Amino acid sequence: MKHVLAIKDFVKPLGPYSHAVVANGFVFISGQTPLKPGGGPGEYAGPAIGDQVRQTVRNIETIVKDLGGTLEDIVKVTVFLANPADYKAMNEAYRESFPTDPPARSIARLGAEVPGLLVSIDAIAVYAPHPRG
Repeated sequence: MKHVLAIKDFVKPLGPYSHAVVANGFVFISGQTPLKPGGGPGEYAGPAIGDQVRQTVRNIETIVKDLGGTLEDIVKVTVFLANPADYKAMNEAYRESFPTDPPARSIARLGAEVPGLLVSIDAIAVYAPHPRG
């Protein structure tokens, strides 16, 4: 059984997809971009890959937190880069969010050319709500 989430205070999907779906004990998070909270299409966190990676991970974290989880619940991510030459800088920024025991990860080329968009990240997390304290 699956459940499509409505995430509080989060940008509406820009197409025919859901930001996250809970199914069989996992949360499947669609490819997130570095859109700023409250921003419109194309209003990205910054022009540098590091800024965009940090904001994209924050957006993923917002979804996971809305379900009572943390970044530690993420078990798999795929990072889509517009420019493979950004790999090293992406890795440095990514490491800040996952300093120990990072999730499994794949890297792929972003399949759409969107002006200003350098990265998109999708994720799978274990659905394990933590007590709110």
